[in-house]
Amino acid sequence: MATSLTDSSLALLRELIANACVNDLTADSGNEVRNADTLERFFAGADVTVQRFEPHPGRVSIAFTVEGSDPDAEPLTLLGHTDVVPVDEDKWTKEPFAAEEIDGRIYGRGATDMLYITAAMAAVTREVALGDTPPRGTLTFVGCADEEARGGLGAGWLAENAPDAFSWKNCLSEEGGSHLPVADDSDAIVVVVGEKGAAQRRLTVRGDAGHGSAPYGRESAVALIAEVARRIAAIEPEVRSDELWENYVRAFRFDPDTERELLNGRNYAALGALARNSHAMSHLTIAPTVLRAGSAINVLPSTAFLELDIRPLPGHTQDDIDALLRDALGDLADRVEITHLITEDATVSPAEGPLYEALVDTIGEFFPNVPVVPILSAGGSDLRFGRRKGGVGYGFALHQPSSTLGSVLDQLHGHDEYVEVRDVELTTLAYRSVVRRFLGV
Repeated sequence: MATSLTDSSLALLRELIANACVNDLTADSGNEVRNADTLERFFAGADVTVQRFEPHPGRVSIAFTVEGSDPDAEPLTLLGHTDVVPVDEDKWTKEPFAAEEIDGRIYGRGATDMLYITAAMAAVTREVALGDTPPRGTLTFVGCADEEARGGLGAGWLAENAPDAFSWKNCLSEEGGSHLPVADDSDAIVVVVGEKGAAQRRLTVRGDAGHGSAPYGRESAVALIAEVARRIAAIEPEVRSDELWENYVRAFRFDPDTERELLNGRNYAALGALARNSHAMSHLTIAPTVLRAGSAINVLPSTAFLELDIRPLPGHTQDDIDALLRDALGDLADRVEITHLITEDATVSPAEGPLYEALVDTIGEFFPNVPVVPILSAGGSDLRFGRRKGGVGYGFALHQPSSTLGSVLDQLHGHDEYVEVRDVELTTLAYRSVVRRFLGV
């Protein structure tokens, strides 16, 4: 049965990749209807309730629910997303939507982010629906559209416009289940318990318009925004040391001096390939990403703006961030207009409780006596919508020991993205175990 289950998961993964549901952050992209249709065919003949949601043409999310036998039992919702980010085809050496298997890896856009988990969730849910014994608690699998654009036409839309379509109380989604490169060559496996928020800003300055041939005496908006960018780039937020960060650092079993330095926000190089992501886990990050001024080479622009991708940690407020920016701008603060774009607080679930313990026990089933380390994600996922509705949400998968946290993170949005076949199999079997353990199937 395990072979049939994992084979189904792998076959579904290949079809989801081939559907090329590319989300370029515009409303008319994505076309997740293709993956929704694939999923509906996959569930044909299974005893499930199917719900389709289409807030914009082609942007379809789809939910499959297996009703539980006990209305008082805890429900479980599996949030997979079906869209993928665009591809720079010139940089790929494999066909991005061919889903080729080469040397034990399946290549394709979305293979890791997060179609292999989506396929595993669907395969396990279908197996439960086809079984002779219903689960005690209700199980729902959702193929969400638009996750890559922060869910406005997917999970975010569902949470606001169809909040009772399924339960948000206990949710699982991406990523988790990869291994830490522990200093003494032992092992540790991560589960994602929370994610940073968003505090996107646009900083606008104004200068003097005029002909490019006569700039004398006119204030340059370009020069002004350049100085603004320099001051913003010089901001160095302090490390936010909390229980999550401390436990993460200690899981590596470094020598006392290295551990102390990391806890105090220094020597990230000791974390090797995880240095950049670990820094993001422990700091408010401010990344200047868009800079624009002018449209014609012979015209002095009267305005210029800089956009910032800011990711706050739990406890950071939007007012805190504005104050930090204005402090960095110093004597230019009154000349810079700060506009809020997407703003969302960070969300975290407790590293305890029935669902979290089910994840820990499942990991122990496959990797006995390996410590489980709760971590904060620097990116976003659909889990934040469930947390905001009062539920808990965890990023969960399961990988072979060679799939470290760093190697998995490197696949996200990268060229020649792939997932190890063995990781697809492990994730599928782990989801089956969690569902049986938590729902009593």
